[in-house]
Amino acid sequence: MIRSIHLLFGIVAYAIFLLVFLYLVGFVADLPGLPTTVDRPKPHAPIGLAAAIDGALILLFGLQHSVMARQGFKRAWTRIVPEPIERSTYVLFASLALVLMVALWQPIPVTLWDLRGGPAGVLLWALFGAGWLIVLLSTFLLNHFELFGLQQVWNALRDRAANAPQLRQPLFYRLVRHPLYSGFFIAFWATPHMTVGHLLLAAGMSVYMLIAIGYEERDLIGLFGQEYEAYRGRVGKLVPRLWR
Repeated sequence: MIRSIHLLFGIVAYAIFLLVFLYLVGFVADLPGLPTTVDRPKPHAPIGLAAAIDGALILLFGLQHSVMARQGFKRAWTRIVPEPIERSTYVLFASLALVLMVALWQPIPVTLWDLRGGPAGVLLWALFGAGWLIVLLSTFLLNHFELFGLQQVWNALRDRAANAPQLRQPLFYRLVRHPLYSGFFIAFWATPHMTVGHLLLAAGMSVYMLIAIGYEERDLIGLFGQEYEAYRGRVGKLVPRLWR
């Protein structure tokens, strides 16, 4: 019975993640029809206050995303949360942090560039879509369902042990070590209409990702040792390395 409840929890957490992820794409794209986007509704707060609120929301998301992913936190957390749903709980909290960010975001619609309607705008929209596609494909290249907690609850239901971690390097991972983050960088920065608010979002999330990569690589070195050190020596972090 408990295992079935864990499976249901994992499925619900994953479903919430999917909805939030899709909304985030529209939020960054300033898609018409959504209640809130990076540039809508009309701002109510002064620019300074709006920037402070937005920065705090990015910081909150970054802290949740990084702290809960660390091995030390996981060891302490699984004393409270059953191990099979540890990852699903992380996914749920990450989704809620994103919900909070998009719900409380304060637009700063001061235009820095506007290339909509021209060939440059079409190219930027294509890059925007490619960025999100890279993000999604990168999760499947390793193990999408393990990354978002479904594999763990399914294994627990079937009383199966998790597979031993392996340093796999499929497709994008042969070119860059963190293609998922590369996709996010493209998705946040490739826009034909850049506002101050969008710039703040892109810059803030970029800083967070660069910091997060450092912590992740430290964990990966601890897990894989010299194998990961060698991989890091020959493959670029976010862009393909042209020299060694």
